[in-house]
Amino acid sequence: MNDWPDRRTGDRSERYGRGSASPQPEGARSMPHIQRRPAQPRTPQRPQVPPQSQGYDDRYQDGGYGNSPEPGYDSGYNTGQVYGAGSGGSDGRGGGGRRGGGDGGYVQGRPAPDWRRRIKLGALILVVTVLAVSISTYFWADSKLKREVDLSKVIERPESGDGTNYLIVGSDSREGMSAEEKKRLRTGSAEGKRTDSMMILHDGSNGPTLISLPRDSNVEIPTFVGSESGKKFEGTGRQVKLNAAYAEDGPELLVRTVEFNTGLHIDHYVEIGFGGFAKIVDAIGGVEMDIPKAFKDKKSGADFQAGKQTLNGEQSLAFVRTRYAFAGSDLDRTKNQQKFLAALASQTATPSTILNPFKLYPTMGAGLDTLIVDKDMSLWALGNMFFAMKGVTGGEGTSMNMPISGSVGGNLVWDKAKVKQLVQQLNNDEKVTVKGN
Repeated sequence: MNDWPDRRTGDRSERYGRGSASPQPEGARSMPHIQRRPAQPRTPQRPQVPPQSQGYDDRYQDGGYGNSPEPGYDSGYNTGQVYGAGSGGSDGRGGGGRRGGGDGGYVQGRPAPDWRRRIKLGALILVVTVLAVSISTYFWADSKLKREVDLSKVIERPESGDGTNYLIVGSDSREGMSAEEKKRLRTGSAEGKRTDSMMILHDGSNGPTLISLPRDSNVEIPTFVGSESGKKFEGTGRQVKLNAAYAEDGPELLVRTVEFNTGLHIDHYVEIGFGGFAKIVDAIGGVEMDIPKAFKDKKSGADFQAGKQTLNGEQSLAFVRTRYAFAGSDLDRTKNQQKFLAALASQTATPSTILNPFKLYPTMGAGLDTLIVDKDMSLWALGNMFFAMKGVTGGEGTSMNMPISGSVGGNLVWDKAKVKQLVQQLNNDEKVTVKGN
């Protein structure tokens, strides 16, 4: 039978006292002293997660019951650090709080934004968007080109040299123009179309060379095959103005005549009419020109003061068509045409135009709608021509008139020796040293 009031069992002699069985009070006994070995100092470990303020009993904070442990004392008791658990302590860093270290931890129970991944994704979306817009723009622009000139119909062609040669023609075509536009632009109402300006642009490794061919140039019409009839017309040595070749059988005969009289192979043909020219200028907001001397011409409608000024489409057309106001007539006009076209190319190929869709698309639409090119012309080749034209005014190239030796019957006669040297330099893609008029 257990006679202990707290229901403990065992030999009472093993307890601290004998109870009240003895008639005499039992003397006080002291507990034996136990020598405790000092705990080995432990190298503090930096926790992977800062200590949490919840999840343990604060009574053990001071060794239990308010008694602070001795220095070096290790009770072996878990201090109650809880990793990732708990219900949020006074410092707001309980379970579901922010994990320290700046290693992309958790905030309010969800991952922090991965900015590196977001930047990569944003860049990828941007690249895909730019590619999609570029591809769609390419096909849109390509569909607008009028590839109407068949250079395969040109016979007895000279061999190709180095670089690329473009024959650029400005025609007096009124196609697509209303009666009001013809009156405003002073183009007249003549049927058909004739060449108003002709230039050869050579694009090579030594920079671009722009050569104007005066429309009053005296040339020989060679043997050719009709572009429409397919009939062969034998050459008779006829001497005519250069623009008569175009009027007789269009672009194909013009190319044939230029190649025959120069010996230079023409790779591509580009033509633009009055209306398209004016629309391009208006689409880019005008072209700034520095006119050295004031001039006026009733036939073209030109009326310009000296100095820098911005020309709109109507004024630009008058500027490039004027010849009667100059002593050099057609030769002076071709110089103004070169100057203007170079300025037009330079001011169009700018970030404010290329990166602005509200200006780029109207400009491209105005130009491509009225351009007539050869069947082998690509947008890439057309773009190269455009930037080569810009290079002429940028100091990278040369602009000149075809060398003239005199005149006959009012027609300008080319200097054959200089023309031969010029063509040789172009074919070899050498730096042009020949001087024109």
